[in-house]
Amino acid sequence: RRHHLHIFINRNQNNIITMARNGIAKGINSGHITTARELAPKPSSRKGALGKRVSLCREIAREVAGLAPYERRILDMIKTGGSSADKRVYKFAKRRLGSHKRALAKREDIKAVNAKQRARQAGV
Repeated sequence: RRHHLHIFINRNQNNIITMARNGIAKGINSGHITTARELAPKPSSRKGALGKRVSLCREIAREVAGLAPYERRILDMIKTGGSSADKRVYKFAKRRLGSHKRALAKREDIKAVNAKQRARQAGV
């Protein structure tokens, strides 16, 4: 049976935390005692992060093009509301977009659009 160095990854901060080695050849913390180096963040660690330019382009595109027909239906569902509106919106978005994650993201996106419209109406 082989013992590997256990690495625990905290996904929120993208830090890798390793157990301290104890200098013994066997056991869970086996290996030479070493000091951990502070490593520079890898470029791949910011993959998928939204940049200023892309966010501006998307904002302008949304302003010019407006909502897709299915997005308008989602917005209507949110506006009419009801107790199970969130679930209905999720199910509709999931059917159209194909995945759980995309459906949740779209629901939050359209909720933000609705909030922005309400804020604009209140400001007028």
